[in-house]
Formats: sequence, structure tokens, C-alpha cells
Amino acid sequence: MTDTPTKTDEKPAHRSGFAAAAREFVLIVVGALIVSSILRAFVGQMFIIPSESMENTLLVGDRVVVEKLTDVKRGDVVVFEDPGGWLGPEESGQKRGSIGRFFEIVGLLPDSSHGHLIKRLIGMPGDKVACCDEKGRLLVNGQPLDETSYLYPGDAPSQMEFQVTVPAGRVFVMGDHRSASGDSRVHLSDVDANGNNPGDAAFVSMDKVTGRAIMIVWPAGRWGKLGVPDTFKAVPAPGPAPDKPSISLTPPPK
Repeated sequence: MTDTPTKTDEKPAHRSGFAAAAREFVLIVVGALIVSSILRAFVGQMFIIPSESMENTLLVGDRVVVEKLTDVKRGDVVVFEDPGGWLGPEESGQKRGSIGRFFEIVGLLPDSSHGHLIKRLIGMPGDKVACCDEKGRLLVNGQPLDETSYLYPGDAPSQMEFQVTVPAGRVFVMGDHRSASGDSRVHLSDVDANGNNPGDAAFVSMDKVTGRAIMIVWPAGRWGKLGVPDTFKAVPAPGPAPDKPSISLTPPPK
């Protein structure tokens, strides 16, 4: 008497191949999302320009790439978190829903800029920034800036007079469209919730700076690099940065 071999159920080869391909696809997608998230967190990300404050350098709706590896410097266009009380409805990007926010976080959608601002970095820690000289030019460490290459046509460097020394760990920023920018200048008289530290909110903490905008990538017709204007190369080195800002709402000596 011979034993009859027991039959075993075999999965069709095409099903096994499909499952393997599906697993591989999921692993690729998950890996891509992880890499994209890491790049967004530590290397760079894309932002949508929400307001007119940087015209005509940046227009509403422009997509810009912001890199996070390089230290920011005087003259850079920088993205930063709201230092507190700066953002009005017109300057804050529209907040996306949970699905849109997920795709922002993993880097598949440009950041809507909600809670962020973009301005030009005018003063580094220790810099003395003043408006204005006898020719109406902004001064940084006594050096007048030629802002014609980026200032909005028809705008003055500033309609308000001031002299400030930027404190340690902070920066002083201004929009290129000065008449439509709620930047460091307009917060020089702000006080905190307890009525103390006047003007402290005008200076952006370095740890709130996301990075520097290096390129416009959309719309296609506006593609181009963003750099530091030549006028900033002539600015002298700053002095020691004080712990507290020095603020005077008076013009510098002429």
C-alpha cells in the first residue's frame, strides 16, 4: 500500500508578485516621505509669498526656496516666525486643513507661510541702523545704503526717523516695499503684555529665523536667484552687541 501525497494549496504566482511589488512601492513612498521631511526640517523648504511687503523683489503668490544650512547675513531676504504681534490678516498666509498641512510637513506642498513673515535683513547684532542721512538714505554703521536696486519704486527708505543698535542674538528687518511693510520700524515703540521693554519686539530673535530665501521658482516667468545687493558689501563691521537694544526715535546727526 502506497501513501498518497497530500495536496497543498499554492498561491498563484501573479498574486505573490503583486504583493511583493505593493510592499516595495509602499516602502519607496514611505522612504521618500521621510527623506523629504528631513530635507524640509534641516536643509530647505518652499514658501508662498502672502503679502505685498517685499514688492517688487517678491510678488504675492511667488514660490521661493528657503535654505537653512547657511548662516544669514546682512542683505539676505529671510523667512522668520512671527516674533509676536507682527502678523495681521494680510501678512499671514492662509492656513491649510489637516491634509494640506501634512503635505506641507513632508515637503510635497509649499509652506502656506501661515505664522511666518519674509523681509530683508538690514541689521545684524551690534549694527547701528539709522534713518536717514541728509540725502534720505538709510545708514548702517554710518554707511549709507544705495537701495535703488530693490526698493519699491517711489518709496522712501523710511518715512519714520530712528536710531537703533541691534542687541545680541537679534536682527533688524525691513520690507522692500517700505510703505506697505509692518517691519521692525513700526514696532520700535511696542511694549510687552506688562507694559515693559519698549521696542524689544522690533528685533527678531535669531532662533526664529527659518532661513534665507535663495530663489524664486514659480511662476516660471519669474524664476531667478535672490542674492545680497552689492551696497551691503561696503557696510563696516558692527561693534559689540548690547544685551538690550538702544532705541531713539530721532534722526541721526546730519
